[in-house]
Amino acid sequence: MNNHTVAAFDEDLDHIDRLLREMGELGATMVGGATDALLQIDRALSQRVISDDAIMDAKQRELDDRAITLIAKRQPMADDLRSVVGAIRMATDLERIGDLAKNISKRVEAIGQGLAPRPLSSSINTMASLVLAQISGVVSLYIARDANGLQALRADDQKVDVQYTSVFRELLTYMMEDPRNITPCTHLLFCAKNLERIGDHVTNIAENAYYVVTGAQLPAYRPKMDETVIAASS
Repeated sequence: MNNHTVAAFDEDLDHIDRLLREMGELGATMVGGATDALLQIDRALSQRVISDDAIMDAKQRELDDRAITLIAKRQPMADDLRSVVGAIRMATDLERIGDLAKNISKRVEAIGQGLAPRPLSSSINTMASLVLAQISGVVSLYIARDANGLQALRADDQKVDVQYTSVFRELLTYMMEDPRNITPCTHLLFCAKNLERIGDHVTNIAENAYYVVTGAQLPAYRPKMDETVIAASS
């Protein structure tokens, strides 16, 4: 990051970066907590994740306020303006990650009333681990201004898509084998889809971060490996 004549300018930019890092850490904590609550049917943990969403929202509002104030006071240009606008966009995706983690937690109570197939725990946990690695990595790579790392992380979203397709097919199989599985498996299907969407938001963050760091856009086309539409129609 550039050093400016007015030290307060650098402090403002550093504070925005710090808020992004805090949002990323909170997002990872929420997704990890939501997944653990889901797999262990831990209602207390699910409520904690739901409560954490208010903290995430507050951090986004603080970042937005600081970014808008910085633009008004400092009138940043070129790299600095790109950083501030990029931070606003990334914070929006991080806030959505918090919302999706909250949505997963809200289904814990409903799933707890049914008997979800235990073998699915491993598949969903694998998917959640991939997503968590992405969330933890993307903000760190942005703070480090690692353009190559951001580009590689964006491509890694294919792994999440492949795992989601696998979970989707497993859930369909369990529902067809025993109608009693339909309700819990439907809830798990929504949870798996939320994890897949979290991966998409991480991809958006990586793309915005790459643009902030390099001033260049990554190619618009990114292959998606989500084959659930094919699986559902076959």
